[in-house]
Amino acid sequence: MNAPPRNKDLKFGAPRQEAVRITTLPNGLRVVTETIPQLATASLGVWIGAGARHERDGEQGLAHLLEHMAFKGTRRRSALEIVAEIEAVGGDLNAETSVERTSYYVRLLGEDVPLALDILSDILTEPAFDKGELRREKGVVLQEIGACEDTPDEIVFDMFMETAYGGAPIGRRILGTPKTVRAQTPESMRGFLERQYRGPDMVVAAAGAVDHDAVVDEVSRRFAKFGGEVAPEPVAGIYSGGDQRKIRKLEQAHMVVGFAGASFNHPDHYALHVFSNLLGGGMSSRLFQEIREKRGLCYEIYSFHQPFSDTGTFAVYGGTGEDKLAEFMPVMLDCLREAAERPTEEEVVRAKQQIKVSLLMGLESSARRAEQMARHVLAFGRVMPREEIVAAIEAITLDDVKRVAAATLASAPTVTAVGPVRKLMDTSRIAAHLGSAKPSVGSAKTAS
Repeated sequence: MNAPPRNKDLKFGAPRQEAVRITTLPNGLRVVTETIPQLATASLGVWIGAGARHERDGEQGLAHLLEHMAFKGTRRRSALEIVAEIEAVGGDLNAETSVERTSYYVRLLGEDVPLALDILSDILTEPAFDKGELRREKGVVLQEIGACEDTPDEIVFDMFMETAYGGAPIGRRILGTPKTVRAQTPESMRGFLERQYRGPDMVVAAAGAVDHDAVVDEVSRRFAKFGGEVAPEPVAGIYSGGDQRKIRKLEQAHMVVGFAGASFNHPDHYALHVFSNLLGGGMSSRLFQEIREKRGLCYEIYSFHQPFSDTGTFAVYGGTGEDKLAEFMPVMLDCLREAAERPTEEEVVRAKQQIKVSLLMGLESSARRAEQMARHVLAFGRVMPREEIVAAIEAITLDDVKRVAAATLASAPTVTAVGPVRKLMDTSRIAAHLGSAKPSVGSAKTAS
């Protein structure tokens, strides 16, 4: 089938770099904005370089619980008043905790940006941490943990991180455990906030109908309380691999098979994304075509590369019935090995195009722009121009993909599985199937 001709004179859209401005305040907090004149709305928030991996022993789940409690009242506002003031102007606010970051963000009209900054600063500088609210919110988080445990295609990813990193902080569950959540107090939350929420590790980012100087003025007044010392570094993330499975009576077996990946600072970061895309990144990918379309062995299968600041993972997720498991795993591993050894130029070109277009489509949202700017400033100290990212993706060659794929599959495998998975092959057999002589360091763990 012949595709219609493309207009190659059309260039990838990119904002004028002069529209992106960064200011560093005396306490080290950075303010980054992108003014988008055609928008009447703004997306803005506070991103902190502190997440689950920054928790100490006994603090598991504290970063996430703190994020919840920030909305449960301040010295000036009740929990209801926090959300009511934003919703009264048609806005919405939310927050998120990840392995390495926590973010609090708002979307609303540009004229209401001062209100958003007032509320964001209030919940972070004057949280009440009321004992009654904390008791209730612990109950909410415990329900969230229970829901995750009851969702096999979620818990298998938590198990993967735990196993891949041998229980180190980077692999701990973001939600924590029932025991550690119950143990948290107003004092432990204040301690984490004071220790990790430091000016040099914070970014206020805004995109849309915003004025940089006005945002800087508001932030300078409202966020000066945060100290200027850099927060303590987290424990290094060292990939080890291993095997963990939970035997459950389910219709499907849910599995993640993974390897060591690359950090987002590593030069092979983009090449590994390209390999992931051609292997299992879309409906034309090898995994989707061979395992779902040709053989009908699953409904969902995909690969992913998850980079962090000092490490990363590369993995494949799939789910299949117990009666298909014996066929599913060898076929999946064959696809993985063949994609690593014999990718085609056509696949690499298609994968690069998918990654570029996905990136640029996502950045048509002011919320995504603000998020990307914040992530870049936290990671690199600057906002990478989109042209630079596109050029880095374009520069990846077929040989680059073969090289990074071979290096990735040479690392120790990590296998996690939930469901009727007692007969699932272990990491030694997986390594042998892939032609690798590296069984995982971690021992196999099976729970019924």
